[in-house]
Amino acid sequence: MQETRTCQNCKSEFVIEPDDFMFYGKMQIPAPTFCPECRYARRLMIRNERNFYKRTCGLCKKPMISMYASEKPFPVFCSGCWWSDGWDPMMQGRGFDFSRPFFEQFKELRNSVPRPNLINPNTKNSDYCNYTADVKNCYLCFGSIETEDCLYGCPYESKFCVDTYLARECEYCYECIDCEKLSNCLHCQECASSLNLLCCYDCKNCQDCIGCSGLRNKQYCIFNQPCSKEEFLKEKEQIFEGGFEHLQNVADQFQKIKHGMPHRFATTLQCTGVSGDHIVQSKNARSCFDVKRTEDSRYCIRLIDAKDAYDSNYCEYLELCCDYLGFWKVQRTKFSNTCGEGSDLTYCDFCSGSSNVFGCVGLRGKQYCVLNKQYTKEEYEVLVKKIIAQMNEIPFVGNNGRVYCYGEYFPAEISPLAYNESVAHDFFPLTREEVLKKGFAWRDPEERTYTVTKEAIDLPLKIREVQDSILQEVIGCEHKGSCNHQCTVAFKIVPAELEFYRRMNIPLPRFCPNCRHYARLALRTPFKLWKRTCQCVGQKSENGVYQNTASHQHGAGKCLNEFETSYSLDRPEIVYCESCYQAEVV
Repeated sequence: MQETRTCQNCKSEFVIEPDDFMFYGKMQIPAPTFCPECRYARRLMIRNERNFYKRTCGLCKKPMISMYASEKPFPVFCSGCWWSDGWDPMMQGRGFDFSRPFFEQFKELRNSVPRPNLINPNTKNSDYCNYTADVKNCYLCFGSIETEDCLYGCPYESKFCVDTYLARECEYCYECIDCEKLSNCLHCQECASSLNLLCCYDCKNCQDCIGCSGLRNKQYCIFNQPCSKEEFLKEKEQIFEGGFEHLQNVADQFQKIKHGMPHRFATTLQCTGVSGDHIVQSKNARSCFDVKRTEDSRYCIRLIDAKDAYDSNYCEYLELCCDYLGFWKVQRTKFSNTCGEGSDLTYCDFCSGSSNVFGCVGLRGKQYCVLNKQYTKEEYEVLVKKIIAQMNEIPFVGNNGRVYCYGEYFPAEISPLAYNESVAHDFFPLTREEVLKKGFAWRDPEERTYTVTKEAIDLPLKIREVQDSILQEVIGCEHKGSCNHQCTVAFKIVPAELEFYRRMNIPLPRFCPNCRHYARLALRTPFKLWKRTCQCVGQKSENGVYQNTASHQHGAGKCLNEFETSYSLDRPEIVYCESCYQAEVV
């Protein structure tokens, strides 16, 4: 039976469908009281990727970089100490107090148990990275796996890439978004299996193209027009010799080409019964984004090898999980954060190799624990049932009337982070006033002690004019802190970065890494779906900008195909259904 509810956070209506109720019944949890978007934001409020602080390890007392500022109430250990046997999280165990809300007691436990400074297993020479694994010689990379010599962004299985977002199996790429198997490409999006592209969108198996969109198996094209090899090389040389201004002109012209070509309503590959965007080799994955090999799941983002998962993010190899954030190899886990190689985890935080634990923090290899206290199997099962009942009888009441019973994720009110420290601010940016009005915490930026020695406007326009002395300069970001993008106001160029720019013959950036990150996010569609109809009206697009080049199945009249897409109605792109898109682009 379908049911429409009102989100207790944003007050908008959302629908719970029969399949959803079946899943919640399988997980033995109540249906949600927050809408999908608010549930996603709530999970992200406890994850910090990009904000770093200098502090001292609480165990070995050595200086370290941490995702937690020094004023946080809980201890923070460096990774070596946190994973060592030098401390025991069970020492903070405590009995459950049935006269107080569960989340109050969980917060007290969490504030007493040490947390890891960063999440970087098996990394080398990559101190300024977070939530990465198997990376080497990387700097300011986040959420990356198996990467080498990459800077700024979240590449996967890539080498020598700078300022990327979800670039997979790429090398020598710059400012590339949602791309795979690229080499020597700059400012590309939705491109694959290509070489030597500049400012291209949705180009596959192409080589030596500039300012192109929607091409397949092409070489030597400029703004979607074919040219000779000699003409191409001459134009390319003029662009790069012209430096920053010429590249900017190409980018401006490219936007007209990009918006003048049909866009596929969703990017999917080898999928059945899916909705969302960037879905690969998946089945029955609805309202999912950036997932691969995912089945029978809904409201999931950034997953690989998942089955029967709802409201889960940043994980590989999971099954029967709900409202879960981060890491890998978990089963039957709900309302938890960054747990690995475990099962039957409920309201757990940074627990690994454990099973059948409830409301625990930092455990390793444990079973039948509640609030980090050990019980027998029989005691555990009885106690958990009583706690679940008590959570409904004495709920945690947060700000703005939000009520948290059993079945709600960790309340934003007990997050270890301020809103603007968390990933939530990346995808749902708010001003300080908006954050406080919603009842969330805000952290004012630390006062900067450095002095800008060179403004962005004074940077050389061509990379060959840049001297090594630039490495000593403090460059002022063009935004000067006026944006809502966590602007650092100033930034520096690191040696590996300068070497990359010189090799690729591209000018220095004018914005700080955070502002560049937010600019990349703005180029993507949001994690949200709208119902739309195909914009093909027979001989051309609905807005008259694009003239069709082939006959379509629906004939000369308007295409009546409907779909769900992450392109909202107010966006400038021309959105075609699968059939019309394939007729024009492939």
